Amino acid sequence: MTRGSEIPKVALDTVGCKLNQAETQLLARQFARAGYRLVSASEGADIYILNTCTVTHVADRKCRRRLKLAHGRNPDGVVVAVGCYAERARQELAQIDGVDLVLDNSEKPHLLRLLEESGYLSRPLHGQRGSTAHAGFRTRAFIKVHDGCNSFCSYCIVPLVRGREKSIPLAQVIAEVKDRVAEGYKEVVLTGTKLGSYNYEGAGLKELLQRILKETDVARLRLSSLQPAEITPQLIGLWRDERLCRHFHLSLQSGSDGVLGRMKRRYTAADYQRTVSLIRYMVPEAAITTDIIVGFPGETEAEFEESYQLCKQMEFARIHVFPYSPRQGTQAAGMPERVGDGVKRERSQKMLALAEESAQSFRRKFMGETMMVLWEKQSDGVWSGLTDNYIRVYTKNSEDLTNKLLPVKLVE
Repeated sequence: MTRGSEIPKVALDTVGCKLNQAETQLLARQFARAGYRLVSASEGADIYILNTCTVTHVADRKCRRRLKLAHGRNPDGVVVAVGCYAERARQELAQIDGVDLVLDNSEKPHLLRLLEESGYLSRPLHGQRGSTAHAGFRTRAFIKVHDGCNSFCSYCIVPLVRGREKSIPLAQVIAEVKDRVAEGYKEVVLTGTKLGSYNYEGAGLKELLQRILKETDVARLRLSSLQPAEITPQLIGLWRDERLCRHFHLSLQSGSDGVLGRMKRRYTAADYQRTVSLIRYMVPEAAITTDIIVGFPGETEAEFEESYQLCKQMEFARIHVFPYSPRQGTQAAGMPERVGDGVKRERSQKMLALAEESAQSFRRKFMGETMMVLWEKQSDGVWSGLTDNYIRVYTKNSEDLTNKLLPVKLVE
């Protein structure tokens, strides 16, 4: 599809979770090693690949919009959709004007070969390996260690598009961490559909973390998310090693036991509170972030208020708020007593206001402290980076701070 000796330009884009980001980074390395030129999505690439998400109707809409934008940037380019939305609704995506190819999750690992065999890409003739350092345009490396889910929460499409649980071999994970450290990455983020369920030949998440900390020189190790029941004193005890980031993402979804029961979540509000108390006792100054669904079928005003009050009590560092989206094929999609869109909006706005208040309150606790910040990117002369406990920090600096881990005093 390219002329002469031109090196095809490939743009890889992602909507959705950190697991998707990990998979996109892996694809980026494969394309770079094959000699293709990686560019940003805004550059009008020869081939645009979107790793899609379908967890909510908002994610679906984002995916459709990005695919259309990519076609608009380069009408002669190839547009490819892969991932969870493609798994759920292949024909729906194939009908979008400009989309040339739709591939599901099982085809994602073989994407490069499929594109070359189908004639959409021609491997560069020079035969040189491309640079893989920071392929995917990030300074933090996302590594997939687990996929799939056996839980089947009543609202969740993930088990239907990701399949049953499976863990990546422990030795493979350690080798990948070592490779990322050798490439210069300062932080590695372990990701998975249900990270706390990691189990490879009897080795669980605790053993995986122990091996990574012992056998690699990673400067920072962060976990993407955990479930309350997966948090134990033995696991949290590992955070005595300062390389483990003081950040725990624990999805709450609802603070009402009635709603949690209908969601088929495997904990109560009291269970969640005990888990948070354990973390804060053993890892002071840890950031605890969460997800909340508002407007779940049958959610009463009293049940929403229970969620609101629990979130207020938990003093989260960040709250991701999602209005409930029915996903075809899930149990909740057939539940009666739907909450109206207007009520969902009102509840979302109230929860989002609390989220902002909680985030500001958490950040204020660290005013005047000096913390290590991993600087990531620059925009209009302003650099941004992250502390280990997930505080986004900004500074103006004329130097190149990309991927530098530096002490910073937080002043405002």
